[in-house]
Amino acid sequence: MIGVGKIKQYSNVLEKPLSKGKQEVSLSAFAFLFSELVQYNQTQVDNIAELERRLEDAGYAVGARVLELLCHRDKGNRRETRLLGILSFVHSTVWKVLFGKVADSLEKGTEHEDEYMISEKELLVNRFISIPKDMGTFNCGAFVAGIVRGVLDSAGFPAVVTAHFVPMEGQQRPRTTILIKFAEEVRITLFPFPFTFANGSTKIDFALNSAYSIPVLAMFFLIPCLESLSCYVKFWFAPFELD
Repeated sequence: MIGVGKIKQYSNVLEKPLSKGKQEVSLSAFAFLFSELVQYNQTQVDNIAELERRLEDAGYAVGARVLELLCHRDKGNRRETRLLGILSFVHSTVWKVLFGKVADSLEKGTEHEDEYMISEKELLVNRFISIPKDMGTFNCGAFVAGIVRGVLDSAGFPAVVTAHFVPMEGQQRPRTTILIKFAEEVRITLFPFPFTFANGSTKIDFALNSAYSIPVLAMFFLIPCLESLSCYVKFWFAPFELD
């Protein structure tokens, strides 16, 4: 029969290629599944904060797997090592894989240097959710915040990620903002030695990520070694003086 070929057999499921395949799922099926997820967790908690935490934990597992899949399939097992690079990766690549579009905006916080915001006018997980008045500011975006935290944490950029509603002028529904506040570990301390400098400080902090810390550390330790090597060469190759 024309067009029919031999089907390749794989002895192990791990040998199958990670092809992209069909990347769309039924929106109604997703809405039903997510609604069941929310309702089930609602029966397991006593307050809104605990419900959001459980949704965030569920999203965290998704984020960790999404990063692993995308790095293996699209990046040749490489991941972003720059802060702005990983933020752009979440804002564009991850968002497009999960929601079919790039996020509406990525902004840096004005009050704190380590805060960034990803905003979405109509976040998919909040589109079909009607929140009762007795549930206050409950935000299903906590699930997406967990996904973002899972991606960042697995990539080596630990952060506290939360979801917030932000009212918009002229709009009936508020937009959802995913607030990212990076942990102290992201700020690398390159010189943790008990040196005392002229200003009284005992250490120097550099707001660099790991991609730059290795070359700087190498330079810091190699300079004394090179100086010692220079003295060694001068000693052995200096002309001898005979009495």
